[in-house]
Amino acid sequence: MEQLAIFGGKPVRETAIGYGRQFIDNADIQAVVDVLKSPWLTCGPQIPALEQKLCEITGAKYAVAVSNGTAALHLAAMAANIGPGDEVIVSPITFAASANCVLYCGGTPVFADIDPETYNIDPASIRSKITDKTKAMVIVDYTGQAADYDEIEKIAREYNLILIEDAAHAIGTKHNGRGVGSYADMTTFSFHPVKTVTAGEGGAITTNDEKIYRQLLRLRAHGITRNQDEMANESHGPWYNEQVELGYNYRLTDIQAALASSQLDKLPAFVARRKEIVAKYDEAFADIPELIVQKEIAASDTARHLYILNLHPEKAKCTRRQMYDALYAENVCTQVHYLPVYWHSHYEKLGYQKGLCPNAESLYEHELSLPLFYAMTDEDVESVIAAVKKVLDFYR
Repeated sequence: MEQLAIFGGKPVRETAIGYGRQFIDNADIQAVVDVLKSPWLTCGPQIPALEQKLCEITGAKYAVAVSNGTAALHLAAMAANIGPGDEVIVSPITFAASANCVLYCGGTPVFADIDPETYNIDPASIRSKITDKTKAMVIVDYTGQAADYDEIEKIAREYNLILIEDAAHAIGTKHNGRGVGSYADMTTFSFHPVKTVTAGEGGAITTNDEKIYRQLLRLRAHGITRNQDEMANESHGPWYNEQVELGYNYRLTDIQAALASSQLDKLPAFVARRKEIVAKYDEAFADIPELIVQKEIAASDTARHLYILNLHPEKAKCTRRQMYDALYAENVCTQVHYLPVYWHSHYEKLGYQKGLCPNAESLYEHELSLPLFYAMTDEDVESVIAAVKKVLDFYR
């Protein structure tokens, strides 16, 4: 049996590989340089150009670029008029911002459990959490796979709930042939460097509702408008603008927008390569009894952001921590996505307790995210597979 690197053996890789990394080419660099040489660094022509490109890619009527994915969620919650006394159903397996946006507005996040096979929010659990105070849902497309919107849209219509889709993982994903971003009341995106496309930081909201679109434009810029139709008072002249509601400075710079636009030109290639890597992982791990491969629903044509290595709770002979440490020593650096949101100490202080979502808690205790990004070579992929098998073999 080959000795693990953590115990003095030779690692499968000479250099470390992380779970995610951006890909920047000369076209991206030139796009940024062109903006730096232009008269506009912010509030310029690159913003509407990016928004138009997002509409073309997603199929949405309107897009609003913002400073990051968290700002996108916050503004979506504001546009949904979430406030004190309102309950919003959210997934527990996500970055905290998916639930925090409800708290920002004074609402109450209500956590519905996940499907134990797909890891996305379970429509049956959503139904069990609905009360007369439920106003909206924030549905996360975890790992990039579209949630079960066939059922979720039925629930939204039946209970007259606002549907916010957190597609931070899912740019390029389609559900029943429709682009993610084109069917929820609002869909939010993130352009963080580990996502499929990046702006350094950045985010966006798409919608098909013109009224929501106009409000989002105001909310990202302090609640200020230059549109006379939205003002309470008569304009004083061409310079005049008016704050008509409380908003925030959530604007994106033209520098970031140019980078995001250039990245979106490569989205088909990014998605195709991620699919190739996922297919290699799935084939390698499908028949290993200690591992559970994430199930894909037929409706989702997934642009995968994360690849989850899920240790079988009864058949795996090593713990998640042992796997994590052993892989790290083999120069395969993994991550955990995510701690159930209500396990964070801030949520504990708000009265949330462990045990709310057993499927989510079980996933957290047994999963790791493997490296998955466009620039991975076939040799990189094979080394990750070899490292996983090496660790499992050692602990058998």
